Amino acid sequence: MYAVVGCNECANMWLVTDPETSETAKCSRCGKTHKTAKLKRFFESDERAAAQEARSALLAKKRGDSAAFAEVDHVSELEAAVEEAGIDDREYLESAGIDADAVDEAASRAEGDGGGSRSRTEVVRDAVDAVDDPTEAAVVERAAADGVPADAAREILTRLVRRGEVTESNGQYRVL
Repeated sequence: MYAVVGCNECANMWLVTDPETSETAKCSRCGKTHKTAKLKRFFESDERAAAQEARSALLAKKRGDSAAFAEVDHVSELEAAVEEAGIDDREYLESAGIDADAVDEAASRAEGDGGGSRSRTEVVRDAVDAVDDPTEAAVVERAAADGVPADAAREILTRLVRRGEVTESNGQYRVL
């Protein structure tokens, strides 16, 4: 059950849920606490949407805007109109001079590797596993081919060894 009630201090109207079971209600504008049983109920309904619509109509009438309110569609119809308004992503990109097909292709490539790009550390760690002869030069070359700059790949490889995630023996690297 929903009721549209009003404050006797500031004339604010708001919805109260289950007015029969709650003892008090607090005005959302002035903060005054009211005994629910003593509040004037302008409208009651089992459905929240109906109570919201009634509150809107009462507020419009209070402000002298009943005619304008009558011209406006129901809230559910307004929500549908908002969804249909505007332009879609493709139109937006093309109006900005961006090739929407290229964006779609880039998104497909990005989603192809598990939903996002790998970190540089992951790329270097994978490079250690992927190369046949995992020397520093081979790992750095493989990581560079996957987009990690050579200097960064060397530094990451050193960090992985220090952290114990990769081991180095006789110039050969292995992921632990």
